[in-house]
Amino acid sequence: MTTSNPITIPERSGLGATLSDIAVIAQRNVIKIVRVPDVLVFVLLSPIMFVLLFAYVFGGSIEIEGGSYREFLIAGTFAQTVAFGATFTGAGIAEDMQKGIINRFRSLPMSRIAVLAGRTLSDVIYNALSLIIMSLTGLLVGWRIRGSILEALAGFLLLLVFAYALSWIMAYVALNVPSPEVIANASFMVIFPLTFIANTFVPSDNLPGPLKVFAEWNPVSAVTQASREFFGNIPAGTPEPTAWSLQNPAIYTLLWSALIVAIFAPLAVRRYGAAAKN
Repeated sequence: MTTSNPITIPERSGLGATLSDIAVIAQRNVIKIVRVPDVLVFVLLSPIMFVLLFAYVFGGSIEIEGGSYREFLIAGTFAQTVAFGATFTGAGIAEDMQKGIINRFRSLPMSRIAVLAGRTLSDVIYNALSLIIMSLTGLLVGWRIRGSILEALAGFLLLLVFAYALSWIMAYVALNVPSPEVIANASFMVIFPLTFIANTFVPSDNLPGPLKVFAEWNPVSAVTQASREFFGNIPAGTPEPTAWSLQNPAIYTLLWSALIVAIFAPLAVRRYGAAAKN
């Protein structure tokens, strides 16, 4: 028995039509948060687990000169959580491919970028929910925002921008490896060391030679450092970082985010279009 490829209808043209398609796909994925309770539970409970685990397991064994380890670690857990949150994009696209939903989208007169952009945009909401829950949990364990409200909002926004960029990587991977299980395993193998060989949970100066250099230029370290600065969680008297990436962490994070989107968004859209022709 042979299966025929879905009939592809020409895309609607125009910026307005593209934005409308993106909004529809994003809305569909947001509605899924409410209609699939297990996803919502994971989004809400996983951040709480991370904060409590690191606050109470490592909080008493690691000292931060002139400051509180719990304030030090919250920005790191934020960065780690939004990095892992990018896997929602890959897993969601892979699941839709397995169920044939992507083929249905391909048969509609829809912009090719709409499915991917709508997915990555909706996952910003996943990450925003995680950050809200983590912030409330962090306040309970002793974390405080020492800077202004505007600076704190800038810190949260920078985390979401970085997570959005990572989502495009996972979208491209999902289109090449359309299996949620493979996506989960592959992302864990990459994101886990990337978020630990950084200044997320210990100062990068505590790491040995090559790992210290890697951590200093790791974009996860930059978004963590920038968040700590925006939240006012850098203790007074802390030595100035020697690496340019940590001296200018917000700029470095934005540069990485722009580079990732510039590379992987076109690759993902091209892969999506090529798959539609197969």
